[in-house]
Amino acid sequence: MEFSMVDAIVDQHGRKPWALISILQDIQEHDGYLSPEVLRRVSERMEIPLTGLYGVATFYKTLKLVPQGKHQITVCSGTACHVRGSNRILDEIKNLLKVEPGETTEDRQFTLNVVNCLGACAIGPVVVIDGKYHGKMSASKVKDLLANFRS
Repeated sequence: MEFSMVDAIVDQHGRKPWALISILQDIQEHDGYLSPEVLRRVSERMEIPLTGLYGVATFYKTLKLVPQGKHQITVCSGTACHVRGSNRILDEIKNLLKVEPGETTEDRQFTLNVVNCLGACAIGPVVVIDGKYHGKMSASKVKDLLANFRS
């Protein structure tokens, strides 16, 4: 992201400390993550120590410090999903994409995440891709599901 765009986002929200999360979210929405260069620029513009920005960015799980994939995959590992085989689904996704949870594929098509619960126990095991819930999943369905999202 160009610094002029960072400056515009900071100016839009104002240089008040309580606007920091909104500023970081807006920047991330554009770039998909918060680069070190962008964080340094925000630090300078808002006159907040860079360590403070990293503290905020690492505290909130929605803020990302590394590039993310085009498609976000989330596998539920909650009790209901786990007893119905979410671990086998996760293993199949890891095997097909060659990534571990928290990682992004080399082609930046997919980022894999695991959460403790998605609150959709009745349709578990659940995999969410780009916000769309795929219930009653199984390891045998994973390959076809991922094929629908490959570009």
